[in-house]
Amino acid sequence: MKLKKQVTVCGGAIFCVAVFSLYLMLDRVQHDPARRQSAGNFPRSQISVLQNRIEQLEQLLEENHQIISHIKDSVLELTDTGAISPSGHLPFRSANGSWVLPFDGRPTFLSVQPLDCQFALVSTHPEVMLDVYSLLSFDNVDGGVWKQGFEITYEPNEWDDEPLQVFVVPHSHNDPGWIKTFDKYYNDQTQHIFNNMVVKLAEDPRRKFIWSEISFFAKWWESADVHKQEAMRKLILSGQLEIVTGGWVMTDEANVHYFAMIDQLIEGHQWLEKNLGVTPRSGWAVDPFGHSATMPYLLKRANMSSMLIQRVHYSIKKHFAATRSLEFMWRQAWDIESGTDMFCHMMPFYSYDVPHTCGPDPKICCQFDFKRLPGSRVNCPWKVPPRAITDANVAERAGVLLDQYRKKSKLFRSKVLLVPLGDDFRYDKPLEWDQQYFNYQKLFDYMNSHPEMHVKAQFATLTDYFNAVYKANGVAPGTRPPDYPVLSGDFFAYADREDHYWSGYYTSRPFYKNLDRVLESHLRGAEILYSLAVAHARRAGLEGRYPVSDYSLLTDARRNIGLFQHHDAITGTAKEAVVIDYGNRLLRSLVGLKRVIINAAHFLVIKNKDIYRFYQTEPFLETDDRRATQDSLPQRTLIELESSPRYLVLFNPVEQERLCVVTVLVNSARVRVLTEDGQTLPVQLSAQWVSAVEMISLKTYPLSCLFVQASFMARLPALGLAVFHLYDSADSPMTLRSDTLLRIPGRGQSIRGLDPLPVRSQTVDAQPFYIQSHIRRKDDPQEVRVQIQFLTYGTRPSKDKSGAYLFLPDGNAKPYSQREAPVVRVVEGPLFAEVVAHYQHFQQTVRIHNVPGVDGLSLDITTMLDIRDQNNKELAMRLVTDIQSGDTFYTDLNGFQIQPRRYFQKLPLQAHFYPMPAMAYIQDSQYRLTLYTAQALGVSSLASGQLEVILDRRLMQDDNRGLGQGLKDNKRTANRFRLLLERRSSSGKVISFPSLLSHMTSTILNHEVLALPLLPWKHGVPPMRTFAPLAGTLPCDFHLLNLRSIQSLVNESRGRKMCSIFSHSESGVSDLSSQLSISGLFRGLDLQLLQPMSLSLMHSQPPLSNDSSINLEPMEISAYKLKLC
Repeated sequence: MKLKKQVTVCGGAIFCVAVFSLYLMLDRVQHDPARRQSAGNFPRSQISVLQNRIEQLEQLLEENHQIISHIKDSVLELTDTGAISPSGHLPFRSANGSWVLPFDGRPTFLSVQPLDCQFALVSTHPEVMLDVYSLLSFDNVDGGVWKQGFEITYEPNEWDDEPLQVFVVPHSHNDPGWIKTFDKYYNDQTQHIFNNMVVKLAEDPRRKFIWSEISFFAKWWESADVHKQEAMRKLILSGQLEIVTGGWVMTDEANVHYFAMIDQLIEGHQWLEKNLGVTPRSGWAVDPFGHSATMPYLLKRANMSSMLIQRVHYSIKKHFAATRSLEFMWRQAWDIESGTDMFCHMMPFYSYDVPHTCGPDPKICCQFDFKRLPGSRVNCPWKVPPRAITDANVAERAGVLLDQYRKKSKLFRSKVLLVPLGDDFRYDKPLEWDQQYFNYQKLFDYMNSHPEMHVKAQFATLTDYFNAVYKANGVAPGTRPPDYPVLSGDFFAYADREDHYWSGYYTSRPFYKNLDRVLESHLRGAEILYSLAVAHARRAGLEGRYPVSDYSLLTDARRNIGLFQHHDAITGTAKEAVVIDYGNRLLRSLVGLKRVIINAAHFLVIKNKDIYRFYQTEPFLETDDRRATQDSLPQRTLIELESSPRYLVLFNPVEQERLCVVTVLVNSARVRVLTEDGQTLPVQLSAQWVSAVEMISLKTYPLSCLFVQASFMARLPALGLAVFHLYDSADSPMTLRSDTLLRIPGRGQSIRGLDPLPVRSQTVDAQPFYIQSHIRRKDDPQEVRVQIQFLTYGTRPSKDKSGAYLFLPDGNAKPYSQREAPVVRVVEGPLFAEVVAHYQHFQQTVRIHNVPGVDGLSLDITTMLDIRDQNNKELAMRLVTDIQSGDTFYTDLNGFQIQPRRYFQKLPLQAHFYPMPAMAYIQDSQYRLTLYTAQALGVSSLASGQLEVILDRRLMQDDNRGLGQGLKDNKRTANRFRLLLERRSSSGKVISFPSLLSHMTSTILNHEVLALPLLPWKHGVPPMRTFAPLAGTLPCDFHLLNLRSIQSLVNESRGRKMCSIFSHSESGVSDLSSQLSISGLFRGLDLQLLQPMSLSLMHSQPPLSNDSSINLEPMEISAYKLKLC
């Protein structure tokens, strides 16, 4: 195919491939290489179709995916023109069998700067946490009363010149779902905490308290009378009650995506702004099971100055305590200065409960948890109960407690001490408020009235403590105190004792982890379309006709998705009944979001807005799929074709133009697809299969294939809606049938398809079977071998076993095996080819798309799992390659940044698994292989050249972390992945940033095109047209995180005439920033306000002029308030 220069538009991030020339991923079905020469291998003639397919794909790359990679005038130009068949008809097969498709010749990628096409270059900033891991022995030596630490000593006169300041911070940790559902917890306990709070704090102005979870606070506020509301507001304004973090929940930090982390923070902060007018200043995270470096960045961007964390590996805590590094500035890995620094306090001991917060000896500290006084249902495990404080014992008791305070303070650099006072669902009874506050006040009064003790003790809020630290060090809040350490990195995996690593929950209940990601994509899409539709309706004077009340559906979805980010929800660590409650909430919100999308799309695609009418009971469009129940997989909507056109609206939620394969389910093989302007598109027809068992049992073509999958290549505008026509018409040369081969293990059965879809079958003897890919550049003779293996882990035979939280395997993984070889289906066609292998407990599909652009540069992998008949088994997928990655691999943190990992022989197997919310990769000097995921899972690299993902876990027992259940409610689950090979640049030190192509691959995996069929409408089909909202192209490394309508301070059911735009610069290149002009960004809309905001929209800067451009530094997330009309 000839290359010629074309207009350099569209396609940036993605075609870094122009520099790397990454083409393409050929997957090859083959037997175990070790058996290739054995007599048992099936004859070469029986795999001729597969060999032919490889040749076809190779030639296809030559003919249809040519890229010119020279960069001229700092612009990358891509051209791809169609070959001409001898007869002039397209598509056609060339002489060697390769498919050649009609192509409009338009570029598929944006103009990009030369530097964009490199992997981001990292500064010399040290990877501190890897250094710490290298340093520690992880030997778990008995430390005495502080079992995981060491003996602490001090000199009595150390505080003579500067008294010890003790800040006791009462708190109650409330899980929005765990053992009980959110509503059950609220009704049984949480509402009583609030009701007691407004009474008991008001009794003494010296009393303080902190609260974190706004989901509970909002629920109480809505039911409280005006007097209680006013009393609560007074406590907050006076400083007695502090809202810490202020998110909708205390979010998990391992499995969550940064979109959802931000969204739940916004929802909490917006609620606070509307109802209380308060702005949180400090972060509080005592219960997430490990901590991500993304969290301090987000809190910093939300204008907070300090934060606290708790669940960190006990060996790391011991090391930080020994070096007095428990308070540090947490800096992002890409930050070469200090702009991202967040002051962080790490709690030193085992837990956040009272026995582990006053000092190193839990036996003594428990004696100062006055809820455990004799007669209570809660007692001290160390068999020494608390004693009420009296005049007779106060001196002795104060001395004992002060000894613990002093010992704890020796672990920190200032003479200011934080002592949390609380636990799960504490202070739900008036008696506990009296027990804790009266007894502690007596102790404080005694200490403070005896100067020889050199201590000042008081109740405090978290920010009271942090302010005292800053004051003692003579620095402003949020500023690094002199000589305080700086740290980069994260705190995964977490172990609380022995070798009990909390790495199991990275995968637990993967069905809901996937459902969460589907909801997040729908929420983002609904927010964007709703904001644009309301703005266009306002401009057209039709705001009264548009269903702006859909805003309440957005609010409901924000809150339910936010609730699911809780550290016992998305983690898969709640009771089964609670999981069902979460699932029902998510399904309700998914239905609501689809309605918002449909209503917005209806308005936006109508050509003549004057004839627009909204009918509540008569939707204009149909949803793309349906879920029967909260725990069922989606089923595609069937489009029933007729001779008259059926209209289909496709929504592209990605901010770049998209060229991709779209598949819909139709009831006829006589399908023809036209664009809005009447251009006929190539269509690939393929069968709809139910299961391997059904395939084998039917002598003729399965009845399920009355439903036909029609796949076509569509070019979709960025963030836009495109209209297509589908007909039931006579065969067109543009409609082609897939060729299907069934590989059936030794059953002597055959299957033949009936017209119009051909099916061939082969009977083969049972042998080990692998799907293996050979990936290479077109101009590079070297191939990278990738073999996909499946393995299983068991659990220990000892008392301690794997559960919802813990991963405690019984040794190395064992190869997955079953009695018979899998049934394998190979499908070939002009738009895609795939191999589907049916095993007893899973079905694996590997697909490659024949499409120019990002969609065609990676392998699409889906594993359909069902392990409900297994006991104490965990199923893993391992990629085995010849990449020389050594002991290093890389995983993402929350889809936001990359963290380097290293395999250490000194650590147990379970310690090497890490969360993978979005991607993981291995690399050597030449290649990088990245696995992208559409759901959070646990990942590791246990040997050079390997990546391993835990797909699902079924465990029959509790792991003694409070849940009281195993994981026995497994669902039929679809885990979705993409696999991309990239050629590495040899220039510079390259670590820890994805390429722009990599970002786009992850984006298209997590934000699928939505196919919305037009319903037969009794009012007649009005003229429709494509809706392309952007007037130009966005910078190649610019990600539109959200376009969120801002709540009304008066009526929450109606969106305000403002929206907020959240943008993220995905480039990690240190000297590259993105510029974007907002004023001309949205076609047909005028910008009337552009105001920089903090990330959660609580803090504003002066508005910019409307013609200003916004600048994004590498990795920066920014928020702006807009008014569009």
